[in-house]
Amino acid sequence: MHTLSVTRFGFALAMASALSYVGCVFVMMTVPKDVAINFFNSIMHGVDVTSIMRWDMPWWEMFVGVLEIFILGWLFGAIIAVFYNIGMKNKKES
Repeated sequence: MHTLSVTRFGFALAMASALSYVGCVFVMMTVPKDVAINFFNSIMHGVDVTSIMRWDMPWWEMFVGVLEIFILGWLFGAIIAVFYNIGMKNKKES
C-alpha cells in the first residue's frame, strides 16, 4: 500500500466539499421552498429545518460559505491523510 499525499488528499476533499456546497446553493435557488424543505428534512433524518432555512442570503455570504467549506474540507482531508499514513507506517513495522 502507498501513503497518501496530505496536500492532494486535502485538496480533493476540499473540492468535493465545496462542490457539495455549491450543489446545495443550486438546490436552494432553483426549487420551490416546500421542495427544498422536504429535501433537507429528509437529509437531516426528519428534523424540521423550516425555522432555520434562509431564503435571502446575499451572494457574498454564499461565496464566504464556499471558501469556509473549502478550508475545512482541506483541513479534514489533510488530517485523514496524516492518520492514514501513520496507520500504514505502523502496519509496515508489524
